Amino acid sequence: MARPDKAAAVAELTDKFRSSNAAVLTEYRGLTVAQIKQLRRSLGENAQYAVVKNTLTKIAANEAGITTLDDQFAGPTAVAFVTGDPVESAKSLRDFAKDNPNLIIKGGVLDGKALSADEIKKLADLESREVLLAKLAGAMKGKQSQAAALFQALPSKLVRTVDALRAKQAEQGGAE
Repeated sequence: MARPDKAAAVAELTDKFRSSNAAVLTEYRGLTVAQIKQLRRSLGENAQYAVVKNTLTKIAANEAGITTLDDQFAGPTAVAFVTGDPVESAKSLRDFAKDNPNLIIKGGVLDGKALSADEIKKLADLESREVLLAKLAGAMKGKQSQAAALFQALPSKLVRTVDALRAKQAEQGGAE
């Protein structure tokens, strides 16, 4: 490959590292072309799966400010550049790796923080962003309902107490 081609490849990879929310490094040794196509389809539009050259990708990652992945660029490497929800992509990679043991998740980076393979698997165990937001909204709504009931209970309890005092006073006043 000519020097300008390598520089262009590094620039493209650097841009992908900078524009993605997360990047997951995998080893694809033993996977067929058809299996890699299937993996790309399973990742959907949230991620782009690219087979890369280690030296060029290492240079691109360093230029993007990611130096924690340097030791993981060994053997045949492919990177899933995640632009959408990282949880969905981690789930897709985990599920594909269960069906195809030749796919090995090496590690990755999420918002500039290095992740080990185990941390990526833990990320895959999380629920999707939409589900977590729905649960948060439900919890907030429940707390608001409880607060409204509490604020409504105080004045009504005060009114009942005042009515009870009036009734008692009328009773005592009538007995005298």
